[in-house]
Amino acid sequence: MSSLILIAKGPDDSVDDLDARLRREGFRTVVAGDGQMAIDLHAALKPELVLLNLRLAGRDGWDVLGELRRNGDTPVVMIADDDQADHRLQALRIGADDYLLKPIDPVELAARLQSILHRARGGRSAKMLRVGPVEVQLENYMAAVLNAEGRRRLDLTLTEFRILAHMARAPFKVFSRIEIMQACFPNQDVMERTIDSHVSHLRRKLEHADAAGLLINVRGVGYRLEAGA
Repeated sequence: MSSLILIAKGPDDSVDDLDARLRREGFRTVVAGDGQMAIDLHAALKPELVLLNLRLAGRDGWDVLGELRRNGDTPVVMIADDDQADHRLQALRIGADDYLLKPIDPVELAARLQSILHRARGGRSAKMLRVGPVEVQLENYMAAVLNAEGRRRLDLTLTEFRILAHMARAPFKVFSRIEIMQACFPNQDVMERTIDSHVSHLRRKLEHADAAGLLINVRGVGYRLEAGA
């Protein structure tokens, strides 16, 4: 079955052309006219991806994005009217998968959506993740670094493994501390500096296993796992 895309449109937006293009590309679509409708349709229909306008009637895009992230990991592409650096960073901090500016080229958008959905499906279904020299085995909670000398197992705590696995599902994506907290410490009251401590320990273990430079601190945003050179 084709993927269902939820389009949350702004009060003055016409999405007819975009909707028609996405349908021609094989997507199914549903349109929400305000923020609360977007939340309600997401809960009822469980779309594979949400196109979320920053400017919405009622509950705005930030509020809707936060609600979607509290309730799951549906990929979200934010759409904005202008390019403000603080808005782009805030979207990434809360957990958006992409941030696009109007006017939107429907052909480019369709390609981006296909790529995001492919990554999301792979992350959910894979039993083993590989990012550069790092291998993460999800079923048996094991991780290792592969190099010319062979396979070097990482001695990780459960929390460190969860953080590594979460970031390995989307290499190069910048994860905010809040996003890591919500994904790896569900229903727990954890401070941001606790996340920093766990990530620091994980980075040190990667470095000791000759995998330095993979876990990157993005100042003011969070952390990113890279594949290396």
